Order: sequence, then C-alpha cells, then structure tokens
Amino acid sequence: MNKQKLIILTGPTAVGKSNLSIKLAKTIGGEIISADSMQVYKYMNIGTDKISKEKMQGVPHYLIDFLDPKEDFNVVMFQKMVKDAIKDISSRGKIPILVGGTGFYIQAVLYDIDFTETDDDDSFRKELEKRAEDGKAHELFMELKAVDPESANIIHENNVKRVIRALEFYKKTGKPISEHNKEQHENVSPYDFSYFVLTDDREELYSRIDKRVDLMIEEGLEAEVRELLKLDIPLTATSMKSLGYREMIGYLNGEYDLERAIYLIKRNTRHFAKRQLTWFRRESDVHWIDKRDFDHDDDRILEEMIKVFKNE
Repeated sequence: MNKQKLIILTGPTAVGKSNLSIKLAKTIGGEIISADSMQVYKYMNIGTDKISKEKMQGVPHYLIDFLDPKEDFNVVMFQKMVKDAIKDISSRGKIPILVGGTGFYIQAVLYDIDFTETDDDDSFRKELEKRAEDGKAHELFMELKAVDPESANIIHENNVKRVIRALEFYKKTGKPISEHNKEQHENVSPYDFSYFVLTDDREELYSRIDKRVDLMIEEGLEAEVRELLKLDIPLTATSMKSLGYREMIGYLNGEYDLERAIYLIKRNTRHFAKRQLTWFRRESDVHWIDKRDFDHDDDRILEEMIKVFKNE
C-alpha cells in the first residue's frame, strides 16, 4: 500500500525555515502545516515571529493563529489536528509540508506516538499543578531530573506542563517517559517522508537571533505583551511562559529594566536553539542541510531538497 507523502522542514529558531518553506510549497504544489507550539495562539504575533498573510504569498497555512491564549495547547491536540490537515491537503492532490522547530511535536506525528494514559485518574497531576502554582516549579523540575535525567535534559524547566506530564507518567508506570518515547520512536512511520533539518554556523545563527529580537522590540513586543496582560490570561498559562513573553512580563512587573529583558530574551533564545539542535541530532532518517554548503543560497538548497524528495 502506498504511504502518504510528507515533507518535514525543521531546524533551530531563526535559521530561515519560513522563506524556504514558501519557495518549496510553490515549487512542488505543497501546503504548509505549522509545527510551532506557540504560533497557534491569537494576539501573539511579534513574539512568536508569526508569518503574515503577505509573506505566505498565497500558500495555505494550517495551525496558525486560531487558539485563545488562555487555552492550553498540547501534543495530543497537535497530533490530531495535523493528521486532519494532512488528510485534507492530500485529498486535493497537494503535498503536506510540516514546518517548524518543535521537535517533540514533529516526532509525535511522524511515528504516530501513542499518548494514551494508563488510566483516567488525574489526582496526581492536579497535586503537581497545585505545587507549580504555589511556586514549586523548580522543585518539580529537580524531581524529574532525579527520576528521568534524559527528559530533564530536553524539557526546559519553564515548560511546567511537560515536566508535570513526565512526572505523572513515571508515577503511573514506573518507567521514564523518555524510555516510552524511544520505544514509540521505533514504530514504523505511517508516512513516506523526507525529513530536512536546516542548520548554519552557530555564530551566524546567534547573530540572526539577536537581530530578530531587536526587530521584535522595534515592532512593538512590549505593547503586544501589555495588551495580552489586559486579557487576564493566567501567568501559569502555556502561552505566557513562552520565549519573549515571560521575559517581557518580568520587565513589566518591575523585576528588571528593559535592557535586561532584551538580554534575557536573546540569551534564552540562543539556549533554546541549542536544545533544538540537540533534539534533532537524536533523530534518525534526517537530511541535514547546512546552509554554508550552499553559500546561503536558498535556490540551491531548494534544488537539493527537491532532488532528495523525488529520489526517496
């Protein structure tokens, strides 16, 4: 039976995935599904570097700008919505292209990872959530580090939701969630996929990150966050803990000045990019595309990607 074709284009933040994905979609007749866990939120455009309608150049995009920031978005929701989008896109003879930097979400789709819980009892999760609300998030992260160091290495301690999920899984099964994910990763993918990881010289990447943050400040990130705070979104919400927003909230709450906030956004984004690269290095069946090998020429990179896609 012929498997569904799927292209994945990923890589660290600020590496240049968006521009390349538009060129790719226009060349092969593709449509784009976002694999970014924060671009799903409405009203959060500048800090998530959400693609504008103009920059889409008429290429349909899915899973962008549809969710209220008060709502939580998780991998199970993502997996279901992506499957639906893939079905829809392919039913019209188009090629689905999954684009973004959230590696865990991409893996969930690619290997159809089973997230079924062992039971419906959520009392332990509620207990962990209460502790997080009481300012014990760091304590929870250290507990995760003790029982599942591998997960603690790839989950940021500010991602409280994932820390809690990993602790809950361990409590219910006696097994680290990293081990479960590895087992699931050995599943045979239901897709005939071409998986591209775009990368670049680290200093070049960090320079792009710094410039992007400066541009976000110029475009009005502070005003965007002020408007969000008027919506009474709980500060424990996933959206409010995302990069750029949590640091700006700290500044607006008087914890430090604007200069410090900008420094923290740049530093934390660089750390995030580093963690992304660590994640992608663990993946198998990927084609690494180093922009230096193509003199940073998107047309040459595109040519290479299409060649690989047609030969797979």
